Amino acid sequence: MSAKGIWIAFGVGVAAGTAVALLYAPQPGVKTRRQLRRSFDDGVDYLEDAASNLKQQAESLSNEARKAFKRSKGQVADVVEMASEAVSGAVKGVQSMM
Repeated sequence: MSAKGIWIAFGVGVAAGTAVALLYAPQPGVKTRRQLRRSFDDGVDYLEDAASNLKQQAESLSNEARKAFKRSKGQVADVVEMASEAVSGAVKGVQSMM
């Protein structure tokens, strides 16, 4: 399941839990609204924290990918240089035999 799907499922679960709580909670409306506001605020805080964490992880993975790309690029350049030297040596060897 994708991260987006997980967050959607989380939101639906929060909404369903809130609806059930409203239906079965025998308390005054003021108190219920206060609890709902706190729950909503807690949910917003949780989502902000999760988004911040995901952003940090994405940045970290991006940096690691850049480093790996640079290493690979350097290794490919080394291999191309070695192959070029080998071909040059072979050409010189063939020329000297002629």
